[in-house]
Amino acid sequence: NYSDYYGYFYGQNGGQKEVTGAGSGIIIGDNGTELWIVTNNHVVADSETLKVTFNDGSTVDAYIKGTDSENDLAVVGVSMDSLSEETKNSITKMEVGDSDSLRLGQGVIAIGNALGLGQSVSTGVISAVDREIQMSDGSSLTLLQTDAAINPGNSGGALIDMNGKLIGINVAKYSDN
Repeated sequence: NYSDYYGYFYGQNGGQKEVTGAGSGIIIGDNGTELWIVTNNHVVADSETLKVTFNDGSTVDAYIKGTDSENDLAVVGVSMDSLSEETKNSITKMEVGDSDSLRLGQGVIAIGNALGLGQSVSTGVISAVDREIQMSDGSSLTLLQTDAAINPGNSGGALIDMNGKLIGINVAKYSDN
């Protein structure tokens, strides 16, 4: 819902406005009938519809399986019946690594959908472990900190170690504005 200054003068006191956004996700598994993708809760929160675009360019409808707003996590489901054989054959589930064993200076790779432009990759190092940050809503999160570039659209994407294993999920970027 929105209401604006110009609407007042033109007799429109409010209305509906569709907003689209982009994020990233990580394929974590399936049960044979549906594929599971983990992302951030803030990527899917308040969504009425979801679509997932795969590496091969195919796009399918998706749905929220569950969310955890406190940890900013969500699981999205995709019906396996909606996927082509080509897409199914191109899917790789992410192997999970051990984020507890990370050391400062260890190399990492951030994968996502930077700026909504499609697949992107940036590299960096672990700058801090157990970094506590205050969110705008007053809550706090304890996170890994990296100097790998994280941009809007990277939310929900993978932070992987140099062995290609998932060690984190891109959730926040520091900005002075």
